[in-house]
Amino acid sequence: MLSDEELLRFSRQILMPRFDIAGQEALKSARVMVVGAGGLGCPVALYLGAAGVGHLTLVDDDVIELANLQRQIAFETAQIGEFKAETLAARVRRINPEVSVSVVNRRLELDDVAREVAEASLVLDCSDNFSTRFALNRACVTAGVPLISGAAIRGEGQLSVYDSRNPDSPCYHCLYPEQGNEDLTCSEAGVIAPLVGMIGSAQAMEAIKVISGVGRPLVGRLLILDAWEMQWREMKLNKDPDCPVCGSK
Repeated sequence: MLSDEELLRFSRQILMPRFDIAGQEALKSARVMVVGAGGLGCPVALYLGAAGVGHLTLVDDDVIELANLQRQIAFETAQIGEFKAETLAARVRRINPEVSVSVVNRRLELDDVAREVAEASLVLDCSDNFSTRFALNRACVTAGVPLISGAAIRGEGQLSVYDSRNPDSPCYHCLYPEQGNEDLTCSEAGVIAPLVGMIGSAQAMEAIKVISGVGRPLVGRLLILDAWEMQWREMKLNKDPDCPVCGSK
């Protein structure tokens, strides 16, 4: 049940006939895990907290640095040296005191990943390395938890939704094999500030769609953004029957 204050706070969402109170109650009941509290994780957490997701778990072992402030919009200069996940959690609570936010400010081991994912109803991958992405993907497939993955570097971004509850949905491993992929970070290649906001906001929108059941999530579709040309492209993704993570063989 939504309180009178929640009905007022979320009234602009509840007003939409497709979303209505049922959509808002679905958000309130959701447990969402956000891995990465940087450029993508900041808009994801802020928007989902503000939108009324009931519980957020923020995972990041990094601390705020001066070079982060160009694009990680939840942080301020005076907070340099603080843990990103804890600082982001505090910011979410200031926006919406009703949301429950837990923090994991250490790098998750494989057993930790499996346990945390199993307790979530949805996972958002806002990380910056392939090892984390592959570990999250395996855990999500095993637990039957949808995974929303985003990436942004230079002026290019992409996102997709991998939902192993759907027998036709590919997983992250279907798109990217574990061998032959090397991490390329923003500190090496650079990134333009608004790009992470665009991709992170899109991830938050996909999360709301998956949780509420309203709209058509990006399952089996990869959305690619060239921000310098302001062009969005969509690629169809097929499930790999020989995938070692989600394949049928």
